Amino acid sequence: MSSFDDRERAEEARYALDQETQFRVTNRRNKLLGLWAAGLMGVSGDAAETYAKTVVQSDLEEPGDDDVFRKVKGDLDKAGIAKSDLEIREEMARLLPIAREQITKG
Repeated sequence: MSSFDDRERAEEARYALDQETQFRVTNRRNKLLGLWAAGLMGVSGDAAETYAKTVVQSDLEEPGDDDVFRKVKGDLDKAGIAKSDLEIREEMARLLPIAREQITKG
């Protein structure tokens, strides 16, 4: 086995780990966003956890964050909670480093 093959394999492994970590961070951010939205809607306890799971699952609809944003925005609108697009997107951005820290410090 050449050192080039070893380096290539190591790069592939590092890339796979980075992708897995990013997936976990995004899922955690989505859960935190769901818990935030649940709190705004007056939902707590197990019902808040269940709602947060639906937010995480909504991310599987399409690549990117728009599916999660639409889910939360639609649910807040339905509940009569006035949050602008900017406020929701800012919360998503605020929660991302928190999620990253939670995942990496495990």
